[in-house]
Amino acid sequence: MKKIGVFVCWCGSNIAATVDVKAVVEACKKEPNVVFAEDYQYICSEIGQNKMADAIRDYKLDGVVICSCSPRMHEATFRKTAEKAGLNPYMIEVANIREQCSWIHKDIEEGTEKAIVLARTAIAKVLLNAPLQAGESKVTKRALVIGGGIAGIQSALDIADAGFEVDIVEKKPSIGGKMSQLDKTFPTLDCSACILTPKMVDVSAHEKINIFAYSEVEAVSGFVGNFTAKIRQKARYVDTAKCTGCRACMEKCPSKKSLNEFNAGLDTRPAIYIPFAQAVPNKATIDPNACIKLKTGKCGICSKVCTAGAIDYEQKDQIIEREYGAIVVATGYNIINLDKFNELGYSDCKDVITSLEFERLTNAAGPTKGHLICPSDGREPKKIVFVQCVGSRGLRPCDKQYCSKICCMYTAKHAMLLREKHPETEVYVFYIDVRTPGKNYDEFYRRAVEQYGVHYIKGQVGKVIEKDGHLEVQASDLLADEQLHIDADLVVLAAAIEADDTARKIGTMLTASMDTNDFFTEAHAKLKPVESPTAGIFLSGMCQGPKDIPDTVAQAGAAAVKVIGLLSKDTLKCNACVASPNENMCNGCSLCATVCPYGAITYVDKEFRIPGGVQVRRVSQVNEAICQGCGACTVACMSGAMDLKGFTNKEIMAEVESICK
Repeated sequence: MKKIGVFVCWCGSNIAATVDVKAVVEACKKEPNVVFAEDYQYICSEIGQNKMADAIRDYKLDGVVICSCSPRMHEATFRKTAEKAGLNPYMIEVANIREQCSWIHKDIEEGTEKAIVLARTAIAKVLLNAPLQAGESKVTKRALVIGGGIAGIQSALDIADAGFEVDIVEKKPSIGGKMSQLDKTFPTLDCSACILTPKMVDVSAHEKINIFAYSEVEAVSGFVGNFTAKIRQKARYVDTAKCTGCRACMEKCPSKKSLNEFNAGLDTRPAIYIPFAQAVPNKATIDPNACIKLKTGKCGICSKVCTAGAIDYEQKDQIIEREYGAIVVATGYNIINLDKFNELGYSDCKDVITSLEFERLTNAAGPTKGHLICPSDGREPKKIVFVQCVGSRGLRPCDKQYCSKICCMYTAKHAMLLREKHPETEVYVFYIDVRTPGKNYDEFYRRAVEQYGVHYIKGQVGKVIEKDGHLEVQASDLLADEQLHIDADLVVLAAAIEADDTARKIGTMLTASMDTNDFFTEAHAKLKPVESPTAGIFLSGMCQGPKDIPDTVAQAGAAAVKVIGLLSKDTLKCNACVASPNENMCNGCSLCATVCPYGAITYVDKEFRIPGGVQVRRVSQVNEAICQGCGACTVACMSGAMDLKGFTNKEIMAEVESICK
């Protein structure tokens, strides 16, 4: 007969405030096979764990039930304690009486009743649990970083400096991301290029880092420590080994009407181009949608002027397959599409621009060499209106309900730099709230108001219309309780940011969790902020949510540390709760293999003895090193042949029956 011990945690007042823990203990003592039951304030503490270990030894327990918080929090801790005390770690069951009980009930009688039911189900299950043994798998000591912005760059450098190989996959022709498009960075007003360019050069020169620019991840399979990724390296139509970056081809190219993505579409570029001066790799790329030669078979001027012989019109996309132990997601962000914000005139008025477009207009390497002009006619603006929270914190379908976090600070930066360079320019900022949560951020904002005389107006802009060669801004001043009409030369919209458009596709490949806004979800908001719930997948930068450059770099370094910790191991313990097929019941239908997201199930022909001879049947096999115990196959199996160790059908049904008592 199995001997079961039960521990009920108070979790301070988290559980004890709405659950009578003493009553739960007394109820558990009456359950079959329970030989010990006790409550304690914090079972996860050192004293609590020692109590648990002592009870296992003293009462020779065969199973333990812990009524506490979510198993996501401390199940691994309790399993280690059990193992040290001589009990198989998979003979532990956690009844979640915090998140599933005390946190959702106000009435103590109701909460206590449910806690007893949850404890009873865990006892019923642990009685049927069988000792499990986890296998081991080797770790591939190479990391994949998806995204080459500052987050991906920092993660890659930190991992490579620890001695591990890193591949960066960047969909654009150069690494650098959005930070490469900025002029200055708050709150220190450092030159963005001066900070970023040395890191880009370090990445390019690092012997442990390989850059796959102008490439995309097409498929990912495998599991933590043993991922396999297929990378599509798109055809540049330029041999990067030969290209010297001399730019002669760019100067002579007759097709110069393509919008320049790097300058936010404010000017044009040739069909063959290098995105910006500090690009890494500093190699040319031909845009097949704009190249006359690739579209018509004529021209070929770039090939004639290239003294290095780097032009290759026959180049094709290549698929590169590599194995990785860990993957860092650093897919970054985009600015939302403003076409639906017609009241602000972005689609109709050339002099209504986004903050990123403003960055390019004021950048010395931008389309106007840093000379701020009105895009419509080239005149210098004398009165500029900045509009905050465009698409952020709204309730309309086209709005994002979250704060984009960086807008208040970069608008203060823009206003300050503008007043410093053009002190005669009038600057107005319309805001809902000014949010400055960072070191020296509030001081930075107050400098814009007090030292540079920027007019901050608490209110919203209702409409922007073009009238008589200028922009009429209709807005409200909530503090003065009046309507305003400002004749502006330029309107700058602080547009909301959103997850990059590749994020959902990447998340699906990685079986990683994402929220409704397509930002990647961390495993735990406080304890595991850079880890995905999918083991071996780590989050870096804005792929996880809005953040500024300091926070991005900090998270990138944290993700790198997690990767280094993983890659430093030679082997990893596999999940012991894996699928297990009953070959006698399997009919070889392949449904389980079809639904398996990890490719852990294969089929073999096997001989079975039957009366009068031998029968060969097709049956399923599970690679336990690959299986992650998701249970999809057990649901899909029509014959009931597939079961899940640690969560067998008998164990689950025992829980259900205990609830119905």
